Amino acid sequence: MDRLRGTALNAFSANVSTGLPGPDWLAALRRSTLEGLDDVERPDADEEVWRYSRVGEIDLDGYAPLKRQRAADTVVQRDLSAYGEMAAVVVVRNGWVVETTSSSDAVDAGVYVGPVGEAPDGESLFGAAIEAPVDLFSHLNQGFGPEPVAVVVPDGVCLQAPIVVVVLTDADGAAVFPRVLVRCGDDAAATVVELHTSTDVDSLVVPVLEATVGRNGHLRHGLVQELGPRVFQLGHQAFRVGQSGRIDAFAAALGGDYARTRTDCRLVGRGAEGRLAAAYFGEADQTLDFRTFQDHAAPDTRSELLFKGALDGASRSIYTGLIRVRPEAVRTVANQTNRNVKLSPEAWAESVPNLEIETDDVVCSHASTVSPVDEDQRFFLESRGVPTVTAERLLLEGFFEDVAATAPHPAVAETLREALADRLDRRDANSGEAVVEMGATA
Repeated sequence: MDRLRGTALNAFSANVSTGLPGPDWLAALRRSTLEGLDDVERPDADEEVWRYSRVGEIDLDGYAPLKRQRAADTVVQRDLSAYGEMAAVVVVRNGWVVETTSSSDAVDAGVYVGPVGEAPDGESLFGAAIEAPVDLFSHLNQGFGPEPVAVVVPDGVCLQAPIVVVVLTDADGAAVFPRVLVRCGDDAAATVVELHTSTDVDSLVVPVLEATVGRNGHLRHGLVQELGPRVFQLGHQAFRVGQSGRIDAFAAALGGDYARTRTDCRLVGRGAEGRLAAAYFGEADQTLDFRTFQDHAAPDTRSELLFKGALDGASRSIYTGLIRVRPEAVRTVANQTNRNVKLSPEAWAESVPNLEIETDDVVCSHASTVSPVDEDQRFFLESRGVPTVTAERLLLEGFFEDVAATAPHPAVAETLREALADRLDRRDANSGEAVVEMGATA
């Protein structure tokens, strides 16, 4: 049985949690979370939501939460010029907000971006999309997260420029708990992009996103995950969408040793829409793990999901998804698609879509594939003089293009394309080396 190791939580003490910054209500929330921590069930790979995962490899005794910002020589360097004009920029380092800037237009419109403790009615943002932490790691985030970021877009405000949140981890041996809380009000519109990165550290990163979208609101959210090769990440995203509101959520998962993201998209108002898209590319012995829940809890709701991945070396991907249609969610339309391309014999993908429908008068579908590069398409290109390596590269670039087109900002799409190009360059170089070695052996 593959159980979580080190669950005594010796380093996760009340002494650490009580020393964290924030208002009284946040301190009380942390305290109540810690008081119930011993009763929280530990993740187990026998559970469906953790099946196929590497949770059993995580030794919590090997990580320590931070009571204060750890001293380091890291300079937070970023080139955000591709985003052009931005409504706001936040830099979060090891869970602490170290920089916040907002445009005058955003401030004049009443937009707040910064630490939740300074946000108007910041307490109401906690639990707005997550009724209760979904697992041990979400509890730990709630108990040991030092300085959650709040993004509040008031009713009727439509931002043209994006809000960018840079989340950096550079503390070695640390358990890091960033949290972003987004409220997109009634008749409001906003684009929020999270850029998760790290130095070459051995750390556990547990990010949480809570986002609510009001009546007729529209939130575009992007996540670019480029963590270092020794990082274990266990993330949770939760979206709650009101009447005639819409969420467009995009993720590019590229880094980490084991990187897991659970996404809950709950459509609670009539006519709400949720569109989820993700692209991932595994190398070496990476594992990229996705769990999605499309929850229809109101009539006339619609959700679309498209996740696509490529796997090279001995990497693995895991996708399990559930479309749930509740009894009151008549006339639901929901689709779920997961496509995977294996680029080496050692690569592996698990793809498990599910439906749970509790009413009639719905249109629901799910589909999944795991296959090598299409031989017929490759042969078509080869027959026209395109070398095999080039043909496969062209097909892979085309494979991801429909996902890239859903990115919430052109700079996010370009980041994905550049990252894919880097990986394909390495793949091409390795293919060339293999050919040379075979020739030498012959």
